[in-house]
Amino acid sequence: MNKTITFFVELSDKNLRLDKFLSNKLDYLTRSQIKKIIISKGVRINNQFVTLASTKVKKENKVEISINEDKGENIIPKNILLDIVYDDSQIVVINKPSGLTVHPGAGNKQNTLVNGLVHFYKNNLSNLGGSFRPGIVHRIDKETSGLIVVAKNNSAHVKLSEQFNNHLVKRKYILLAWGVIRPLNGKISTLISRSKKNRQLMSVSDTLGKNAITNYKTLKVFNYKNIPKISLIECTLETGRTHQIRVHLSYKGNPLLGDQKYGKKKMKFKKINKQFEKILTSFNRQALHAKSLGFIHPKNEKFMNFESKLPQDFNKILGFLKNFDG
Repeated sequence: MNKTITFFVELSDKNLRLDKFLSNKLDYLTRSQIKKIIISKGVRINNQFVTLASTKVKKENKVEISINEDKGENIIPKNILLDIVYDDSQIVVINKPSGLTVHPGAGNKQNTLVNGLVHFYKNNLSNLGGSFRPGIVHRIDKETSGLIVVAKNNSAHVKLSEQFNNHLVKRKYILLAWGVIRPLNGKISTLISRSKKNRQLMSVSDTLGKNAITNYKTLKVFNYKNIPKISLIECTLETGRTHQIRVHLSYKGNPLLGDQKYGKKKMKFKKINKQFEKILTSFNRQALHAKSLGFIHPKNEKFMNFESKLPQDFNKILGFLKNFDG
């Protein structure tokens, strides 16, 4: 459903760019969102469509903007158990389990985090992400577990998005990777783009894509007889590209345990502890967990930081490695 909002240009707004004028009036929309609306013929000046964001407004111009206010009526509510870490009038922080997709897509319209959110919060979610992504400010992969923040209104959505865009959100991940990364602590800074070989995957590129920066720290190296070397690593993201950590660790030659997309398809070992092999075989996802999430609250402007414990399946592998007596 589209809602049309009308403004009249006053003397103080004279000669402002159209996108600047509208962003001043609609503080819950970002400048880039307004530009998209303008380009898609969502704005009229004196009843005439305008498609240039740089158009200067004049005194007494009548400016109309059409905003999609679809609250997600097409989403099928589903009673999915949500691990709610924090909840107030502006945001909700969820500890997402592995195996749960964040929002509906091809082949999965009902069993997603969004279906659960719509069931629990109904229309009390932001709609800036579109009809199939109510409340969704950022995502983590289906098979990645851990923390995600959801916006309950458009103002909160915009303020959180700005923090993500300006790399102000503090995110730490815990992972298990094959081998020993060199150096043990460091920064991976590359471009990441869509893979030319498989459009569903991402890859490091020398010339194409978006800048991606991952800081990492090796917490522990497990080096035992009959078990391949495995590293417990903490990553702090400066950017949030699709599959960023998985791509970067694979690029370094240390793919994540259980990663079927960026790791080796079949791990072959000459000798491996049978109990560990059984645990590893039953681990059906990449060993990646969004451990902590910190940001400035969109309303009270206080910094908040949330921590999440490792899930049972991850802990099973880690516990075995920590307690292995070889």
